[in-house]
Order: sequence, then C-alpha cells, then structure tokens
Amino acid sequence: MVFRKDLRVEMKSGEVTTTSGFFALLVVVLSSMAFLGGRDAQKTLAAGVIWLSVAFAAVLSLGRSWARERESGALDGLLVTPLRPSALFVGKTLGLGLFLAAIELVVFPAVGLFFSLDLMSVGPGLALVALCTTPGIAAVGTLFGSLTVRTSARDLALSIVMFPLLAPVLLVAIAASRALLGGSTVGELADYFRLIAVFDLAFWAGGLALFGSLIDD
Repeated sequence: MVFRKDLRVEMKSGEVTTTSGFFALLVVVLSSMAFLGGRDAQKTLAAGVIWLSVAFAAVLSLGRSWARERESGALDGLLVTPLRPSALFVGKTLGLGLFLAAIELVVFPAVGLFFSLDLMSVGPGLALVALCTTPGIAAVGTLFGSLTVRTSARDLALSIVMFPLLAPVLLVAIAASRALLGGSTVGELADYFRLIAVFDLAFWAGGLALFGSLIDD
C-alpha cells in the first residue's frame, strides 16, 4: 500500500527522481572536470564517482520523500492505521530503492560517457553491483529518514547520521566497481558480493526491528 502510494505520487509529479537525477548528473559532470588523469586513473575515479553520486542523490531523495509525508500529514495518518511498522518500513524502502534504481539509470551512462568506459563490457557487472548494493542504501536511508523527519535541519541531520553508516557498504561497492573496471570478472567479485549481502541483511534486520520505535517517538 505504501509503495503503491509513493509510486503513484512520484509518477504524477516526478519531483524526487527528476531533482535527484539531475543532482547526481551534476556530481558526475563536475567530478569529470575536477579530476583529470590517464585512462587508468579515470577508471579508478569512475568507481568512486558512481557511488558518491548515488549516495548524495539518496539523501536528497529521502529529504523530499519524507517531507511529503510531513507536509500533508500522511505520516500521522499512516501511524493510526492497522498497518504494521514493519510493513511501512518495507513499503518506504522499496519506494526509495526504485527511485535509486531510476537515478542509477542516469548515473551509469553519464559516468560511461564522461569517464570513457565501455559499458557494453562492464555494464552488466556494474548493474549486478548496484542490484546488491541499492537495497542496503535504501534500508539505511528509510530507517534514519524516519528518525529525522520531525527534527529541524533535517537534511543536515540525515547526512550526518546516514553517511557514516553507509560508509562500509559504499566502500565495498566502490572496491567491487573498481576491480570490475580494472578487468576483473564478475566471478572474481564473489567476496565483495558476500560482504555486501552481509551489510544488506544487517541493515534490513535493523530496520525491521527498530523502525517502529523510531517512527513513534
């Protein structure tokens, strides 16, 4: 129900994906102009630019997504329904994950263009890394987005709380992407995928367990 509601609202306005996608694209363009180097250096930088762009866009997406709930009073309405907090967490997380996937569809081609990557060869591997990493980012974002929804300076508070927690999974995703761009096969990234899966499970378990208490405070 929550997922369908967020999807309908976003399909009508396009506000979250358009704003966040443009911001992520701007990060890619500025990074390509700020960091110069040879072909090998570009591949190393591209891995970091991909996931930093997604992480920054995630914060922007969260801020706008939760602002909708606050401004319209929808959050208070959801809290008085029989809907379980865990179901609300899953719905919001799936919605954010879908928004992030749309942003990644903008970021990957842009990084390929500005950093001279052969997306025909590395694109499937990058998509697999994104498929594994995005659920963890979405879970952390949803959990701590709910924590800051009633605070002042919400965007700043969300950034301060969210980025340290995202650092481990982002670093693993960057390392996996760097290895892939450096010529490693998908099979050689198995250790990275297992580590990302551990983070994803921890983030989802923590979200399902803590979301109810955080959203009620």
